[in-house]
Amino acid sequence: MAGKVPNVPLSNGHHIPIFGLGTWKSKPGEVTEAVKEAIDAGYRHFDCAYVYGNEAEVGAGLCAKMDAGVVKREDLFVTSKLWNTFHSPGLVESALRESLRNLGLTYLDLYLIHWPMGYEEGGELFPRGPDGRFRYSNADYVDTWGALERCVDQGLVRSLGLSNFNSQQIERVLQVAHVKPVVLQVECNPYLNQKKLIEFCKKKNIVVTGYSPLGSPDSPFLKPETPRLLEDPKLLQVAQSVNKSAAQVVLRWMVQRGVVTIPKSVSPTRICHNIEIFDFELSAEDISYLDSLDCGGRLCSLDHAINHPHYPFNIEF
Repeated sequence: MAGKVPNVPLSNGHHIPIFGLGTWKSKPGEVTEAVKEAIDAGYRHFDCAYVYGNEAEVGAGLCAKMDAGVVKREDLFVTSKLWNTFHSPGLVESALRESLRNLGLTYLDLYLIHWPMGYEEGGELFPRGPDGRFRYSNADYVDTWGALERCVDQGLVRSLGLSNFNSQQIERVLQVAHVKPVVLQVECNPYLNQKKLIEFCKKKNIVVTGYSPLGSPDSPFLKPETPRLLEDPKLLQVAQSVNKSAAQVVLRWMVQRGVVTIPKSVSPTRICHNIEIFDFELSAEDISYLDSLDCGGRLCSLDHAINHPHYPFNIEF
């Protein structure tokens, strides 16, 4: 199975597997076994973040398989993300080193600024004042970027990228960067196809990774009235026509667009099911049909930070 997952070249000469395992919302106690199952099923790309609170458990799964000789470190592509409370340049390296300790690794393949908004340092991960309002940092993400570049120089991380940034914010980073961002990670699925942002990134030689590709059916942001992507009649119609599940069709749609995709699961059955998308292709008509489902259906918008000066979703893309 491992040989079936293609790599996508990054602009700095490294490569990223086009398919991986997301770990957001994977509970401690479940995610270690999920990582082991994923490696056995052929996954080599693992997407993590400090704020998920489960890096140590992810690392335990990775290290168990490396210790058993199933994979070597160089076979794996491991991503983590700098949380919003560590945007001050003096905090960046120590935050990265903490993620490395949690994961049991000596370097990351990719480190992303998780969001462009900085939060108040030195306390809670979601800091609020006595009035209940979120408290922000004065740190500017372009200064954060400079600190990340020094981590590359030290060999702590091989590639850098951004997450949840808009086109104008990406442009600002590109104007100051000595080490260019090679990846942008954003929410992406047929209800939020990100076509304009993907086209922008292609022109800048930035690979797009899509999170919540299946519409995040267990998302804490999902409201009862929100349409469920995997129950969409149009999607089910395409799935029936190619004799695959709705989830497999969506994941295939993602990779055929050149978007790196990282579905989350802790179910051994679904982990195996999700990766079984490299034995069929969608037609151009199918791709176009799924593109037509776009309705701007963003779930992960961090609305509590909408008044932050670096909030990313106040422009079209």
